[in-house]
Amino acid sequence: MARGKKIYEGKAKILFEGPEPGTIVQYFKDDATAFNAEKKDVIDGKGVLNNRLSEYFMTGLTQIGVPTHFLKRLNMREQLVRNCEIIPLEVIVRNFAAGSMSKRLGIEEGTQLPRPIVEYCYKDDSLGDPLVSEEHIAAFGWASQQDMDDILGLALRVNDYLSGVMYGVGIRLIDFKIEIGRVYEGDFQRLVVADEISPDSCRLWDIESGQKLDKDVFRRDLGSLTDAYAEVARRLGVLPKGTGPQKPTLVN
Repeated sequence: MARGKKIYEGKAKILFEGPEPGTIVQYFKDDATAFNAEKKDVIDGKGVLNNRLSEYFMTGLTQIGVPTHFLKRLNMREQLVRNCEIIPLEVIVRNFAAGSMSKRLGIEEGTQLPRPIVEYCYKDDSLGDPLVSEEHIAAFGWASQQDMDDILGLALRVNDYLSGVMYGVGIRLIDFKIEIGRVYEGDFQRLVVADEISPDSCRLWDIESGQKLDKDVFRRDLGSLTDAYAEVARRLGVLPKGTGPQKPTLVN
Protein backbone atom coordinates (compact mmCIF):
# COMPACT_ATOMS: atom_id res chain seq x y z
CA MET A 1 0.00 0.00 0.00
CA ALA A 2 1.47 3.32 -1.08
CA ARG A 3 2.12 5.94 1.55
CA GLY A 4 2.24 9.68 0.94
CA LYS A 5 4.62 12.38 2.08
CA LYS A 6 6.02 12.48 5.58
CA ILE A 7 3.87 14.51 7.97
CA TYR A 8 5.77 14.22 11.22
CA GLU A 9 8.69 12.38 12.80
CA GLY A 10 8.78 11.77 16.53
CA LYS A 11 11.10 9.87 18.85
CA ALA A 12 9.64 6.44 18.10
CA LYS A 13 7.43 6.81 15.01
CA ILE A 14 7.11 8.52 11.63
CA LEU A 15 3.72 9.55 10.26
CA PHE A 16 2.96 9.62 6.53
CA GLU A 17 -0.10 10.62 4.57
CA GLY A 18 -2.33 7.60 4.07
CA PRO A 19 -3.70 6.21 0.79
CA GLU A 20 -7.22 7.51 1.49
CA PRO A 21 -8.43 10.86 2.86
CA GLY A 22 -8.55 10.81 6.64
CA THR A 23 -5.92 8.08 7.00
CA ILE A 24 -2.30 8.07 8.15
CA VAL A 25 0.44 5.46 7.86
CA GLN A 26 2.24 5.08 11.19
CA TYR A 27 5.81 3.71 10.92
CA PHE A 28 7.50 2.29 14.02
CA LYS A 29 11.22 3.04 14.34
CA ASP A 30 13.87 1.09 16.23
CA ASP A 31 14.96 4.23 18.07
CA ALA A 32 14.80 4.16 21.86
CA THR A 33 14.87 7.32 23.95
CA ALA A 34 14.65 8.09 27.65
CA PHE A 35 14.80 11.09 29.96
CA ASN A 36 13.26 13.40 27.34
CA ALA A 37 15.66 12.07 24.65
CA GLU A 38 18.80 12.67 26.74
CA LYS A 39 19.54 8.94 26.39
CA LYS A 40 19.26 7.48 22.88
CA ASP A 41 20.01 4.23 21.09
CA VAL A 42 18.81 2.11 18.19
CA ILE A 43 17.42 -1.26 19.32
CA ASP A 44 17.23 -3.83 16.53
CA GLY A 45 13.70 -5.21 16.18
CA LYS A 46 12.02 -2.84 18.65
CA GLY A 47 9.82 -1.17 16.02
CA VAL A 48 8.60 -4.50 14.66
CA LEU A 49 7.60 -5.69 18.13
CA ASN A 50 5.88 -2.44 19.07
CA ASN A 51 3.93 -2.38 15.80
CA ARG A 52 2.63 -5.89 16.39
CA LEU A 53 1.94 -5.41 20.10
CA SER A 54 0.11 -2.13 19.53
CA GLU A 55 -2.01 -3.87 16.89
CA TYR A 56 -2.82 -6.60 19.42
CA PHE A 57 -3.93 -4.16 22.11
CA MET A 58 -5.81 -1.77 19.82
CA THR A 59 -7.69 -4.67 18.22
CA GLY A 60 -8.59 -6.04 21.65
CA LEU A 61 -9.91 -2.64 22.74
CA THR A 62 -12.03 -2.34 19.60
CA GLN A 63 -13.52 -5.77 20.29
CA ILE A 64 -14.76 -4.63 23.71
CA GLY A 65 -16.19 -1.39 22.36
CA VAL A 66 -13.38 1.06 23.17
CA PRO A 67 -12.90 3.32 20.09
CA THR A 68 -9.36 3.63 18.71
CA HIS A 69 -7.69 5.19 15.70
CA PHE A 70 -6.33 1.80 14.54
CA LEU A 71 -7.52 0.42 11.19
CA LYS A 72 -5.10 -2.38 10.26
CA ARG A 73 -1.48 -3.47 10.25
CA LEU A 74 0.11 -3.03 6.83
CA ASN A 75 3.44 -4.82 7.26
CA MET A 76 6.20 -5.48 9.78
CA ARG A 77 6.66 -1.81 10.71
CA GLU A 78 3.59 0.07 9.49
CA GLN A 79 -0.06 0.33 10.39
CA LEU A 80 -2.93 2.31 8.93
CA VAL A 81 -4.73 4.60 11.38
CA ARG A 82 -7.41 7.28 11.28
CA ASN A 83 -6.25 10.84 11.12
CA CYS A 84 -7.32 12.56 14.30
CA GLU A 85 -6.69 15.76 16.21
CA ILE A 86 -4.52 14.81 19.17
CA ILE A 87 -5.48 16.43 22.47
CA PRO A 88 -2.17 17.80 23.84
CA LEU A 89 -2.19 15.59 26.93
CA GLU A 90 -0.53 12.40 28.04
CA VAL A 91 -3.10 10.47 30.06
CA ILE A 92 -1.35 8.32 32.68
CA VAL A 93 -3.05 5.58 34.69
CA ARG A 94 -1.17 4.25 37.72
CA ASN A 95 -2.02 1.04 39.58
CA PHE A 96 1.25 0.82 41.51
CA ALA A 97 3.75 3.51 42.49
CA ALA A 98 6.76 3.72 40.17
CA GLY A 99 8.92 6.18 38.28
CA SER A 100 8.11 9.86 38.72
CA MET A 101 5.28 9.22 41.19
CA SER A 102 7.65 7.43 43.56
CA LYS A 103 10.13 10.30 43.30
CA ARG A 104 7.50 13.02 43.74
CA LEU A 105 5.67 11.46 46.68
CA GLY A 106 8.36 9.34 48.31
CA ILE A 107 6.39 6.12 47.83
CA GLU A 108 8.40 2.93 47.39
CA GLU A 109 8.26 1.52 43.89
CA GLY A 110 5.86 -1.38 43.59
CA THR A 111 3.50 -0.13 46.31
CA GLN A 112 -0.08 -0.88 45.27
CA LEU A 113 -2.21 2.26 45.14
CA PRO A 114 -5.60 2.37 46.91
CA ARG A 115 -7.25 2.73 43.50
CA PRO A 116 -6.12 3.53 39.96
CA ILE A 117 -4.90 7.13 39.81
CA VAL A 118 -5.24 9.09 36.57
CA GLU A 119 -2.77 11.92 35.92
CA TYR A 120 -2.37 14.34 33.02
CA CYS A 121 0.79 15.79 31.51
CA TYR A 122 0.95 18.59 28.96
CA LYS A 123 2.57 17.26 25.79
CA ASP A 124 5.57 19.52 25.21
CA ASP A 125 9.04 17.98 25.03
CA SER A 126 10.73 21.36 25.48
CA LEU A 127 9.02 21.68 28.87
CA GLY A 128 9.57 18.06 29.86
CA ASP A 129 5.85 17.15 29.57
CA PRO A 130 4.87 18.77 32.90
CA LEU A 131 2.17 17.39 35.16
CA VAL A 132 -1.03 19.48 34.94
CA SER A 133 -4.38 19.52 36.71
CA GLU A 134 -7.88 19.56 35.28
CA GLU A 135 -7.94 23.27 36.18
CA HIS A 136 -5.04 23.89 33.79
CA ILE A 137 -6.74 21.83 31.09
CA ALA A 138 -9.99 23.78 31.41
CA ALA A 139 -8.34 27.20 31.73
CA PHE A 140 -6.21 26.79 28.61
CA GLY A 141 -8.96 25.15 26.58
CA TRP A 142 -7.11 21.92 25.84
CA ALA A 143 -10.26 19.90 26.51
CA SER A 144 -13.82 20.59 27.66
CA GLN A 145 -15.37 19.19 30.81
CA GLN A 146 -17.31 16.71 28.69
CA ASP A 147 -14.06 15.71 26.99
CA MET A 148 -12.42 15.18 30.38
CA ASP A 149 -15.29 13.00 31.57
CA ASP A 150 -14.97 10.93 28.39
CA ILE A 151 -11.17 10.76 28.65
CA LEU A 152 -11.37 9.51 32.23
CA GLY A 153 -13.88 6.85 31.21
CA LEU A 154 -11.72 5.72 28.28
CA ALA A 155 -8.57 5.61 30.42
CA LEU A 156 -10.19 3.44 33.09
CA ARG A 157 -11.67 1.06 30.50
CA VAL A 158 -8.24 0.69 28.88
CA ASN A 159 -6.81 0.02 32.34
CA ASP A 160 -9.37 -2.71 33.05
CA TYR A 161 -8.63 -4.38 29.71
CA LEU A 162 -4.84 -4.17 29.89
CA SER A 163 -4.71 -5.23 33.55
CA GLY A 164 -6.76 -8.35 32.82
CA VAL A 165 -4.86 -9.30 29.68
CA MET A 166 -1.51 -8.89 31.40
CA TYR A 167 -2.52 -10.68 34.57
CA GLY A 168 -3.59 -13.63 32.45
CA VAL A 169 -0.02 -14.06 31.19
CA GLY A 170 1.71 -13.47 34.53
CA ILE A 171 2.48 -9.77 34.09
CA ARG A 172 1.53 -6.94 36.45
CA LEU A 173 0.42 -3.68 34.80
CA ILE A 174 2.15 -1.05 36.92
CA ASP A 175 1.12 1.99 34.89
CA PHE A 176 0.68 3.18 31.31
CA LYS A 177 0.11 6.30 29.28
CA ILE A 178 -2.13 6.87 26.30
CA GLU A 179 -3.01 9.72 24.00
CA ILE A 180 -6.53 10.66 23.00
CA GLY A 181 -7.59 12.04 19.64
CA ARG A 182 -10.69 13.74 18.25
CA VAL A 183 -12.26 12.20 15.16
CA TYR A 184 -14.77 14.39 13.33
CA GLU A 185 -17.76 12.81 11.64
CA GLY A 186 -19.80 15.57 10.04
CA ASP A 187 -20.85 17.98 12.78
CA PHE A 188 -20.05 15.47 15.49
CA GLN A 189 -16.80 14.54 17.17
CA ARG A 190 -15.84 11.50 19.19
CA LEU A 191 -12.79 10.68 21.21
CA VAL A 192 -10.59 7.69 20.40
CA VAL A 193 -7.49 6.07 21.87
CA ALA A 194 -4.63 7.12 19.58
CA ASP A 195 -0.85 6.89 19.18
CA GLU A 196 0.24 3.43 20.42
CA ILE A 197 -0.01 0.98 23.30
CA SER A 198 3.21 -0.99 23.72
CA PRO A 199 5.92 -1.72 26.29
CA ASP A 200 7.28 1.72 25.34
CA SER A 201 4.22 3.28 26.99
CA CYS A 202 3.56 0.81 29.85
CA ARG A 203 5.39 -0.45 32.91
CA LEU A 204 5.13 -4.24 32.97
CA TRP A 205 6.59 -6.41 35.74
CA ASP A 206 6.63 -10.19 35.94
CA ILE A 207 4.26 -11.11 38.77
CA GLU A 208 6.51 -13.80 40.26
CA SER A 209 10.01 -12.34 39.87
CA GLY A 210 9.36 -8.61 39.53
CA GLN A 211 11.46 -8.60 36.34
CA LYS A 212 10.86 -5.47 34.29
CA LEU A 213 9.54 -6.08 30.77
CA ASP A 214 9.24 -2.48 29.58
CA LYS A 215 11.32 0.57 28.64
CA ASP A 216 12.77 0.78 32.17
CA VAL A 217 15.11 -1.98 30.94
CA PHE A 218 16.63 0.65 28.65
CA ARG A 219 16.30 3.57 31.07
CA ARG A 220 18.07 1.68 33.87
CA ASP A 221 20.46 -0.51 31.84
CA LEU A 222 18.85 -3.76 33.01
CA GLY A 223 19.64 -5.87 29.95
CA SER A 224 18.28 -6.36 26.44
CA LEU A 225 15.21 -4.28 25.62
CA THR A 226 14.38 -6.51 22.65
CA ASP A 227 14.49 -9.60 24.88
CA ALA A 228 12.05 -7.95 27.31
CA TYR A 229 9.59 -6.87 24.60
CA ALA A 230 9.83 -10.23 22.84
CA GLU A 231 8.98 -11.97 26.14
CA VAL A 232 5.78 -9.92 26.40
CA ALA A 233 4.94 -10.76 22.78
CA ARG A 234 5.56 -14.48 23.33
CA ARG A 235 3.38 -14.62 26.43
CA LEU A 236 0.53 -12.92 24.56
CA GLY A 237 0.90 -15.28 21.61
CA VAL A 238 2.03 -12.51 19.26
CA LEU A 239 5.33 -14.35 18.78
CA PRO A 240 5.48 -18.14 18.73
CA LYS A 241 7.26 -19.71 21.70
CA GLY A 242 10.89 -20.37 21.02
CA THR A 243 11.26 -17.48 18.58
CA GLY A 244 14.54 -15.65 19.03
CA PRO A 245 14.16 -12.04 20.15
CA GLN A 246 16.60 -10.58 17.64
CA LYS A 247 14.68 -11.64 14.52
CA PRO A 248 11.02 -11.75 15.52
CA THR A 249 8.67 -13.66 13.24
CA LEU A 250 5.17 -12.26 13.14
CA VAL A 251 2.10 -14.39 13.65
CA ASN A 252 -0.53 -13.12 11.22
